[in-house]
Amino acid sequence: MKVLKNSIPKHLKKYIVKQDYSSYTYIDQSCWKFIMKISVNFFTKNAHKVYLEGLEKTGITINKIPEIDLINKKLNNFGWSAVCVRGFIPPNAFMEFQSLKILPIAADMRSHHHLTYTPAPDIVHEAAGHAPIIADHDYSQYLIDYGEIASKAIMSSEDMALYYAIRDLSDIKEKESTTKEEIEYYESKLEDAYANITYLSESSILSRMNWWTVEYGLIGNIESPKIYGAGLLSSVGESENCLQNSIKKLPLNLDCINYNYDITEQQPQLFVTPTFIHLTKTLNKLSKKMSYKIGGEHGLKQAVKAKTICTIELDNMFQISGIVEKYILHKGNPIFVKTSGPTQLCYKNKEITNQGISFHKEGYSCPIGNIKKYNKPINKLDKVEQKELNIEINKTVNFEFAGSIKVRGDITKIYKKEGSIIVLTLKNCLIKHKNSILFDPSWGKFDLIAGNIINSVYGGPCDKVNFYKDANNIGKYKKYNKSSKIVFNKKLNNLHKELAEIKNVRKSLKLIENIYKKAIHNFPNEWLILYEILELTSKIKSAYWVEEIKINLKKLIKNNDDLGNAIKRGLDLI
Repeated sequence: MKVLKNSIPKHLKKYIVKQDYSSYTYIDQSCWKFIMKISVNFFTKNAHKVYLEGLEKTGITINKIPEIDLINKKLNNFGWSAVCVRGFIPPNAFMEFQSLKILPIAADMRSHHHLTYTPAPDIVHEAAGHAPIIADHDYSQYLIDYGEIASKAIMSSEDMALYYAIRDLSDIKEKESTTKEEIEYYESKLEDAYANITYLSESSILSRMNWWTVEYGLIGNIESPKIYGAGLLSSVGESENCLQNSIKKLPLNLDCINYNYDITEQQPQLFVTPTFIHLTKTLNKLSKKMSYKIGGEHGLKQAVKAKTICTIELDNMFQISGIVEKYILHKGNPIFVKTSGPTQLCYKNKEITNQGISFHKEGYSCPIGNIKKYNKPINKLDKVEQKELNIEINKTVNFEFAGSIKVRGDITKIYKKEGSIIVLTLKNCLIKHKNSILFDPSWGKFDLIAGNIINSVYGGPCDKVNFYKDANNIGKYKKYNKSSKIVFNKKLNNLHKELAEIKNVRKSLKLIENIYKKAIHNFPNEWLILYEILELTSKIKSAYWVEEIKINLKKLIKNNDDLGNAIKRGLDLI
């Protein structure tokens, strides 16, 4: 199964870019090769057993940055596919891709200065981190289930502000040309975004579960767990640190959602699942507490707090998508809902003709429930009952809904589907609830949607294809600015290039020595080029300058930080 552009929903296509393989520098390639060299050795012993075969089965090459087209072809064997995206994409878009069994892979490559960890999505994290474990069927199913559930979660406007703050800070930190002042500015914006969080939304709860499983999950027993989380599989430093006794290991259960996380820091505790099937069971328990399954007043409360586009589903057939502004209850049941901003009306998940956001530009409101006289919703009325209520074109109707909501108006259109009334369009319409006017005749025509019980409330629009087709600039993704890509040193890159092009080490020793001398003279703080030289000459009888390289690298090891430990791991393999 190939990923065909026509098979991807239009609103997701805007996040997809072409992997420009020629943009990777020789430094990028050296960085990838070093990470994978020490990772494969470490994770063969410390990751889930599927990791090693998963690399091969999903097209993750070791000695060069992988081609996303190849990963896609390999993932097709598991019923999955892959697309290339640029950097951060909104969480709801990422989850929708995942629910469709599509792995979005960020094309960027971290700099070697941030080799042990970067908060910005890059191809190390997205490919070498996420892809290999998909080779396990149970884990693959968990990802699909999680994507479907998370794409239904209600995300708040506060969540979106936090997402943009994290994205901007991560991008700015990954740039080599970033100043201290710029970092401080974006850090303050992130602090403000955190400070403005007033409650834990459904999306935030799901993101915590994602963090402690998909990103930072351990599997097996508490005493000697194995790694499967992509954040750990792509973090040279934390993957080693996380297995230390100083990091608390807790059994995975729903309690994990009570633990917050900081993407810029290593985690103080991690959660261990006994099996991947246990992940799915825990996820299903969480889903039962969500608005898309509960509906009713609970769901409307979450949607009003969120101030983002949500969908109200009536009787599993009718959907109203917009920003939920308010609602009215009667005996604990919603009897009226109101949205603000562009709103879409759907029937069985498809936009009703002429009921999209270009028509309902400023919102929509509607009474819901049973017609009091017959204790039935409009779509359940038989022909005799419809006639008794005057439901005919050009006739005036007077409805009273449960909870004392009264509707009066002249019918101009009757929309039907499968023999049932879907929408009544009224002119001269007046809607009152006790002494309050809910709709005034001067506001124009009114579309009365049929439906009784709110079975579900979930995040995002119902018919995304049509909603975003008409949305113009509403919620448009801010595209990654390629000009902000890391500025690299061309002279240093040329040294890496010269090394990469050497075919016969013995015949090129003088050339390698010259590269070494240029490196220590022009780039005294660059360790990766020294490691590349040492690796290349490891089977040659040591010259004095090779010994100098070992001494210089061992000095970095003495720092006993993540980079020093990573270099030590690399040296141990030579």
